[in-house]
Amino acid sequence: MYRSEPAPAPEPLPFPISDSHTHLDLVDTFDAEEEVPTPAPGSPEVRARLDEAEAAGVARVVQVGTDVASSQWAAALAAADPRVLAAAALHPNEAPRLGDLDAALAAVDAVAALPRVAALGETGLDYFRTDEGGRAAQQRSFRAHVEIAKQRGKTLVIHDRDAHEDVLSILDADGAPERVVLHCFSGDFAFAKECARRGFFMSFAGNVTFKNAQHLRDAASVAPAELVLVETDAPFMAPVPVRGHRNHPALTNYTARFLAGYLEKDLEAWCRRLWQNTENAFGQW
Repeated sequence: MYRSEPAPAPEPLPFPISDSHTHLDLVDTFDAEEEVPTPAPGSPEVRARLDEAEAAGVARVVQVGTDVASSQWAAALAAADPRVLAAAALHPNEAPRLGDLDAALAAVDAVAALPRVAALGETGLDYFRTDEGGRAAQQRSFRAHVEIAKQRGKTLVIHDRDAHEDVLSILDADGAPERVVLHCFSGDFAFAKECARRGFFMSFAGNVTFKNAQHLRDAASVAPAELVLVETDAPFMAPVPVRGHRNHPALTNYTARFLAGYLEKDLEAWCRRLWQNTENAFGQW
């Protein structure tokens, strides 16, 4: 369970940044003590989260889908609020559960055709929760998303957990889209070098601030500055010093500050770099 009291608001950043990966549909519903319905896109609750993010210097977000319904929700929010772009996809853990994967992929493709849907994501591979029997479905779904991204000219947002080699081998074999983002980057120094060699963006979440995450900090140290993004993956993994709270886009502020300090960057210049990187990855809002 998350702490009941809200996380302290961070001091505003000297230049705005973007949260490159968030789930606003879950921020006030996931792991709640009582069942809470998903808020409507553009509801007062969702607008309040975007307003508090903007006040903290996190002026824009990418709202990410994990199944057909949440992808449609993301597209509706992006259509309703200019601070939001959407990403549509089937999470890799969804693929083995679906009775008709092809129908779900067709529905995702329809959402991806909408103008404010900037990306196919989060797709990819997750071998942490999926056994050998489910991996074939994950790989088929991933390959389909890669193809849709290329056909639609969209960014590909990848969820990669314990599957680094297979993610790269599929992208190398099938041909990666022009823009690829490794969301919640989970690799080490060597994997970061491989991603950088391919020109892939690496998006760092709040876990880069955790004490036991030196491998992520090593990865950030070798990632070219022009390929670094920051995200919340809200409501999960709130960064230090607010770890244990429910994560939300405003708290991207803390992750950006942490990386600026760790990488010895001027904070304002670093924020400007992150702003431009996010536009390079997803296009203009």
